[in-house]
Amino acid sequence: MAFHLAKRMDAFSPSIFSELKAYKLKKQEEGKKIIDLSLGSPDLPPAPFIREKLATLAAEPDQYGYTLSGTPSFYQAVANYYRRAYGVELDPATEIVHAMGSQEGLVHLPLVFADPGDMILVTDPGYPAYEAGLAVAGAEPYYMPLVKENNFLPDLTAIPEDIASKARMMILNYPGNPVPGLATEQFFHEVITFAKKYDIVVLHDAAYSEFYFDDQAPLSFLAVPGAKDVGMEINSLSKSFSLAGARIAYIAGNKKMVQTVAQLKSNLDYGVFAPIQAAGIAALDHAEEIGQAVRTTYQKRRDVLVAELQKIGWTVDKPSGGMFIWAKIPDGWTSKEFCFTCIDKAGVVMVPGPAFGSNGEGYVRIALVHSEDILKEAAEKLQSVIQNSKLS
Repeated sequence: MAFHLAKRMDAFSPSIFSELKAYKLKKQEEGKKIIDLSLGSPDLPPAPFIREKLATLAAEPDQYGYTLSGTPSFYQAVANYYRRAYGVELDPATEIVHAMGSQEGLVHLPLVFADPGDMILVTDPGYPAYEAGLAVAGAEPYYMPLVKENNFLPDLTAIPEDIASKARMMILNYPGNPVPGLATEQFFHEVITFAKKYDIVVLHDAAYSEFYFDDQAPLSFLAVPGAKDVGMEINSLSKSFSLAGARIAYIAGNKKMVQTVAQLKSNLDYGVFAPIQAAGIAALDHAEEIGQAVRTTYQKRRDVLVAELQKIGWTVDKPSGGMFIWAKIPDGWTSKEFCFTCIDKAGVVMVPGPAFGSNGEGYVRIALVHSEDILKEAAEKLQSVIQNSKLS
């Protein structure tokens, strides 16, 4: 049967992640041992009391109705967390809306604030879901380069006046994915001034807010004076609390913006499963202890992998936040060639930088999603590739 495909599907071609997965499975079928450092899926389980809360409530027969939205208790837990963590006051009734994971929120948000053909400012490199959201809304991207020389912060002064005047949104992400940079208060002040000048909605993706190292706690965008005038922050319980499969997140900030997002969502879904929201409340209420345990684990992993890569001759920058290493590859390769050679010769899977934008060429993203011993093994397996840095 012949059928018509919408033109918008041109924007949703198979991703490099699908290609990497297929190649990984092929190599495993051939008997090759694979260490997968590509996907940022937490390998740590949720805290036992979170799992117990979810399991207990899931066994109750009255928990299976529609929630329609975030529960008042979940919104209050988010507000309490922001007060404790950042000194930010949020009205749980009007300034918070839940989402089915940050991916869902990120993809749907441009529908609220951009018409087809409108401009949205996004970082390059940047998380692929931003592109998906633009494609769904029919919006056009303007790429703000993230380069090491500027501490991986976009240069707002480099955005042409005609682009700024047409822009409807700006999407930022600190600590970032794939680039694990940290935003400064001065930078966020510049963003707020820029957004007010051009009437641009700012969305700060804070999915890695609990992933910071060396006691360099990241700044919430909402903690900067004026932020709630121009935008929102989206945060997920997937990474920080190991609830990736449970799919729960929230968007907080400007009351009118949040309520408009809630209006859209009321037409898209019937809310997150109540026991999952209860598990999220338990996580947020114990964020400090959970976050410290996560940071300790990932900081050790970061330190081990950076040191082991240094031993084999691959010098990479040590990230201050996030769950990834953004590594400059040896000379003589493209990012994709390097990644597939590492699978062939070392059995180690990483993501080529251009998967996140053209400015990712020359880099790979390495996820810290295995134990220290496995990360050491991965570095050892990569030694032959690094020491033969020219294409064979």
